[in-house]
Amino acid sequence: MTFWSTAMLVWVAAGARVGRVLVKPATTARVAIVVAVAAVALGATVAVPEISLAIDNLRPHGLRSGLLSDGIVASAWLAFVTATSVVAAAAWPVVSRRNLRQIATVIYAGGTTAVAIALSWSYSFGWLLVALGAIFIVVTGLRNLDWTTLGRGIAIYTLGTALVGVLAMLQLRRSLAGEPRAPAGEPTWGWQAWEIAALLVAFGAVWIVVELWVRARVLLSRIRSLHRLMVGRFPEVVAHDQTATSTQLRASDQVAQIMDALYLQSGGGVELAAAGTPPAAIPEHADRVARWARNPLGDIVIDARWIAPPEGVSPRGWVQAIARAYESTAGAHSEQTVSR
Repeated sequence: MTFWSTAMLVWVAAGARVGRVLVKPATTARVAIVVAVAAVALGATVAVPEISLAIDNLRPHGLRSGLLSDGIVASAWLAFVTATSVVAAAAWPVVSRRNLRQIATVIYAGGTTAVAIALSWSYSFGWLLVALGAIFIVVTGLRNLDWTTLGRGIAIYTLGTALVGVLAMLQLRRSLAGEPRAPAGEPTWGWQAWEIAALLVAFGAVWIVVELWVRARVLLSRIRSLHRLMVGRFPEVVAHDQTATSTQLRASDQVAQIMDALYLQSGGGVELAAAGTPPAAIPEHADRVARWARNPLGDIVIDARWIAPPEGVSPRGWVQAIARAYESTAGAHSEQTVSR
């Protein structure tokens, strides 16, 4: 069952990458990621014992166990390192956007030739190239690590590729040593590690999509009350032609709507001397704006200077800070209302 689950998850990741290419410009790097993840999905699928057995029995009298299925698995991982090498090549300073397509063509041609040689001559040759390609990818990945959404995705993808490289070298050693293959219909050597590598690569490839979706869901949850309040007061900030269906776009729209409503409530750009200068401390700044947003007719005076995001803070982060302060002042506001 674990074989089928792994193959299904990797195919889902490949589908997600295809969807990203459809909604964004189909650059050389994005297409290469699709090819790489699809190749991993193919390798994970053929590694399923029932499927590999069926492939080896395509001819009426069958083939020697692993004769064809092992070659397809090796070719799939060779296609993976080939396509990923295109992405890795784009990360090097000597490669420009202008000549990336030509370089990608050369890499793909080399990978196709390597697959043909591996299938017709020696699978060991294919595993050797997989190991060498994995080294190049890992070195490139380590050069581009940082603590960002993209950097975290690269780290997971690089970890999976490093595991692929180690397994390819071990597979090469086993082939040269003439160690026997697993019996027909049984899992091949190191299948658990291969599944982990496939899942790491797939997860790293879709990490950006997953993290952005999760962050958008968290943002929508945090600003829900503030958004309901401000849009209820100023429904005109919601454009009738806004048809955003994705979670990320909906979150961006609601942030913009809250900012527009706060701006309108502050007088539309009028500066008031009574408002004073916003403090440098962001929590104190956000707390005052949140209290004013809850009760604009109270003692707190706010103008457009207070609505603008503080220096170094994005509109999304600023709205989140106001929303947190708004929620934290809910209890105090309720107690004041009851006491009155």
